[in-house]
Amino acid sequence: MAEPAIFFEEVNERQGVFHRRAILMGGFAGLGIAALGSRLAYLQLLETQRYEKLATSNQFNFKLVPAPRGVIVDRNGAILAANRPNFRLLVVKDKEFDTEATLQTLANFVPLDDRRQQRLLREINSAPRRAPVSVMEDMSWEQFSAINVRSAEMPNVTADMGEVRVYPHGGAFAHVIGYVAKVNQEDIEPTGPNADPIMFHPGFRIGKQGIEKALDLQLRGRPGAKKVEVDARGREVRHDEAGDIAAVPGKEVQLTLDVDIQNRALEVFGGESGGAVLMDCRTGDILCMMSAPSFDANRFVRGLTGAEYRALANYERKPLLDKCLSGTYPPGSTFKTMTALAALEAGINPALTVNCGGGMNFGGRYFRCHKKGGHGPQNMQDAIKNSCDVYFYSVAVRIGPDRIAKVAREFGFGQTFDIGIPGQKKGIVPSTEWVRKNRPKDPKWHAGESLSYGIGQGMLTANCLQLAVMTARLANGKKALNPRLIKSIGGKELPSGAAVPDLPFSQEHLNYVRAGMAAVTEAGGTAFRASQLGLGDILMAGKTGTAQVYTYKAGGHRGKGGPWRLRDHGLFVAFAPLDAPRYALAVIVQHGMGGSTAAAPRAREIMRVALLKDPELRARIEKPMPMPEFQPDPELDSVPDEPLFAEPDNLPTPASGAPLTPPGRGPA
Repeated sequence: MAEPAIFFEEVNERQGVFHRRAILMGGFAGLGIAALGSRLAYLQLLETQRYEKLATSNQFNFKLVPAPRGVIVDRNGAILAANRPNFRLLVVKDKEFDTEATLQTLANFVPLDDRRQQRLLREINSAPRRAPVSVMEDMSWEQFSAINVRSAEMPNVTADMGEVRVYPHGGAFAHVIGYVAKVNQEDIEPTGPNADPIMFHPGFRIGKQGIEKALDLQLRGRPGAKKVEVDARGREVRHDEAGDIAAVPGKEVQLTLDVDIQNRALEVFGGESGGAVLMDCRTGDILCMMSAPSFDANRFVRGLTGAEYRALANYERKPLLDKCLSGTYPPGSTFKTMTALAALEAGINPALTVNCGGGMNFGGRYFRCHKKGGHGPQNMQDAIKNSCDVYFYSVAVRIGPDRIAKVAREFGFGQTFDIGIPGQKKGIVPSTEWVRKNRPKDPKWHAGESLSYGIGQGMLTANCLQLAVMTARLANGKKALNPRLIKSIGGKELPSGAAVPDLPFSQEHLNYVRAGMAAVTEAGGTAFRASQLGLGDILMAGKTGTAQVYTYKAGGHRGKGGPWRLRDHGLFVAFAPLDAPRYALAVIVQHGMGGSTAAAPRAREIMRVALLKDPELRARIEKPMPMPEFQPDPELDSVPDEPLFAEPDNLPTPASGAPLTPPGRGPA
């Protein structure tokens, strides 16, 4: 039998193949091990901090905390809007959370009726997972304690303490400052500041009106965060105070308003409807901007019921309407100052007289004066003093509407002012161009329309702020003052309203119109009795106005006995002191029936507070009157040696031994 032959060449070849494969596999294994080691080194050495943070984030969460909202103060630092502690009840939705059963349990400790439970049920079900939903605000201490002692039984329920906005003066500043409320879906935007996650926080509030809305971003501040340890399901285990991120409070906003003047204005209006604006004639600062009737802004923060809101919205005196900015009215006879100035600028001699016999025929129609028997011959100053309609009918026809419109616009009519809050309505300053653009069916200005225009009626409308600006510019006599409502934001003062150009009118003409306003409050003027300040030698100049709001045809109503909505508006504009104007005021009493009876007395009380609060004017008021000059009696220049007694005349002489009876008493 033959034995196998061994060929060494084959063995060597097989060993070489094996070695090559082993080396190749070893190289691949080495590369894998090197790559794995490099990756482990990278993760453990270079990415240590990142993975530490990720690991910590699984253990700890940061809960957003709203920043304290910025405080709003008046010109003297009095608080107008601030924050106070608030006990609130929050519910967090979870996978195994029975919302309906939880709300029924909570109803045993806090007032939750069936309707409110249904609404909360919808809010919680639509909220994102783990997002807290506010169930109740402003809990009492007893309610807060009852929920907290049962926190172990209700793991998804939290009772904590946050902050809520508070307005110490209720409705006095409601229209100016506005209010804050919960964020609605419409408030959330995909980009910008309203896309911030803090918008979804149950304790966060957003400005809805006035200063709160206009300066919302400055008042918000920057939110902080609270570091809490959570379990595997994301439920809070404990609070790590050392890891908290402090919130940055919102900026303080200082207004030019004065709390005492504003409160007094609301007080004197009582149940009447209207507005009052008081301005500084030197700087343009607004010291009072009050709309009545008002509403309690604190109720809007807590949330109104449907019935409460409907009651406010449907009340005929419209407490939700800002009558200083959004309400427009015919200015009535207060506008005669503009007609007079336009006439002077047109070259009409103010000494020329117009005879007022109680009315004027024009275009086949009789235009009556407010005084039935007429005022007789009237020059321009007499016409302003007596508010003679016939005089201004005649003047308005002669100068035309465009000259009147030009003067009115220079004094603030038909425009809005940058005071920092929205809601202003321009009103209407009619002219021939305005009629062409806005009345296409009848684009021609009719001569008869000039008569109504001259006395502040017809198509002309203005708001209370515009009337105050007009009066302040007249009182200043030089500068076209702009109103300023916001004094500073975060300590940075805003520009003054006096940094403006001069009025484009003759100083002599301005002085003449102001003299006419001074005559209104003097003896015989339409506002003499109602405008007496009783503050020494400080006097007030003004102009009354009654704006017709209803065409008095057959069957129409007029007077105090008619429906409130058909009565005329009462207006009054004024400035004081007369010799050195410092404050200008405009008052509108909606359907108040007469400027001298409804508006002027209220304006007097508001102006008195402003004057008495001014240190310089108060010193002038309190300055003692000079003593009468002493006139010596020549007969008493020398002192007699003996005292002189005058014998009383016609006194009965008592009988001898009878006692003298003291005067005023009979015998005992």
